Amino acid sequence: MAAAESPSAALRRRDLCSRGIRLAGKMRADVVDLLDAYVEQQGLDASASVAAVEGVPLAAVERWDEQTGTQRLLENLAAYRAFRTLLAQMLEEQREQLGEADAGLGRALAAVLLQVSAFAYHLEELLRLESRGVPGEEGDEEEEDGPPPPPRLSLFEQKLRGLGVLRELAQWAVRSVRDLRQLAKPSPATGAAPGLAESP
Repeated sequence: MAAAESPSAALRRRDLCSRGIRLAGKMRADVVDLLDAYVEQQGLDASASVAAVEGVPLAAVERWDEQTGTQRLLENLAAYRAFRTLLAQMLEEQREQLGEADAGLGRALAAVLLQVSAFAYHLEELLRLESRGVPGEEGDEEEEDGPPPPPRLSLFEQKLRGLGVLRELAQWAVRSVRDLRQLAKPSPATGAAPGLAESP
């Protein structure tokens, strides 16, 4: 176990966690609103069953309470980086399908994409505070080129995938609030946030 962190680092972490909780709460509210608009605009059934979205870790995880702070942050970061790519793709498809026919939906998608990007940056700040470094930095060149193009989907398949992306994003926003609340808790023994100091 690492030595207890300095009071200033503990304050900084608590501040980052508090702001992250607010960001995730606002993001979830906006995603829920966007989901309603998306289902209506795309003519989908809100209860439609969709397959798991490839490339996005599931928000539901076994033995959640046994995870270290580092594991929580890394899983969150991987998820939001994936959402950033998927939402950008959805936005592009939306523009191709509708043009300016439904600018409101496009604006809402773009706003959520910005929130996802900001939240991913916020998670990177928390990882830097922990002196763990941010994974994937060496892959920046690949990231700029973007992932390989996804298989061509029919219009209906695109709509269903979009529904799945937004549903899973809403679930992740809930999990992120839980994760950050857990990270913000002081350890009774050391006063350090749990998980971060205990990480190997």
